[in-house]
Amino acid sequence: MLLQNEFSEINDARRHEQLFRGDEFINRCAQLRVTICGVGALGSNLVESLARQGFQSLRVIDHDRVEEHNVGTQVYTLNNVGAWKVEVLRSHLFRIAEVDIDARRVELSERTVRKCLRDSDVVIDAFDNSKSRRLVKTFCNEHSIACLHIGLANGYGEAIWNDRYRVRGNVDGDICNYPLARNLVTLTVAVGAEILSRWIESGTQDDASITLSDFAIKPLESSSL
Repeated sequence: MLLQNEFSEINDARRHEQLFRGDEFINRCAQLRVTICGVGALGSNLVESLARQGFQSLRVIDHDRVEEHNVGTQVYTLNNVGAWKVEVLRSHLFRIAEVDIDARRVELSERTVRKCLRDSDVVIDAFDNSKSRRLVKTFCNEHSIACLHIGLANGYGEAIWNDRYRVRGNVDGDICNYPLARNLVTLTVAVGAEILSRWIESGTQDDASITLSDFAIKPLESSSL
C-alpha cells in the first residue's frame, strides 16, 4: 500500500519528467526564466508542454483574442472564443499544472520590447510576423539572452537558435489561414521543447528542420526561416 506522500509524488504533474531526466533537470527548469513570444499554434502548445515538464517561471507575450479558427491547432476551445489568449492560458496552466504564468497582454514594439524580454534567461520566439521576430532577435543579441526561434511554413517547421537565425519576410495573407496540419504543429513543438531541454542539460544549441511529407527531423546546417 502506498504511503500518502508517495501517492502524492506519483500523481504530481511533473513526475514522469522527473523519472526520465532526474531531479537536477527538474530543479533547473523550475528556476529558469522563460519568455514565450506569441501564443498561437506553436506558442500555446509549447507553453503547455513546458508547464507539464516542470518549468515554473513562464512569461507569455501576446495581444490577440481567441478566434474560432484557432481551435484546430491551438490549445484553446470554442468556449474561449473572444477571450484574450494570454488570460485563457493563465487559467488553463494553473488548472493543469498549478503554474502561475506571467501573462503579458501587449503588442511587442520598440517601446515595449525591453519591458517584455528583460530578466529572461531564455526567449522562445513563436511569432507569426517578421517585424516582431526581428525585434526579438535584435534585443536578445544585444543583451546576450539565449533565444530559440520556432516557425512553420506549408508542411515544414524549424527550430533555430539566435546566432544562426535569419528573419524571413512576411508571407502573403494571414498565416492563420494557411494549411497548418495539427500533426506538424505538434511535431514542431515536441522538437522545440526537446532542443530547449538538451540546452538546459548540456548547453548544446541544436537546430532542426521538420518536414511532414517524409516524416523527417534533421539537424540544420544552414538557417533559412
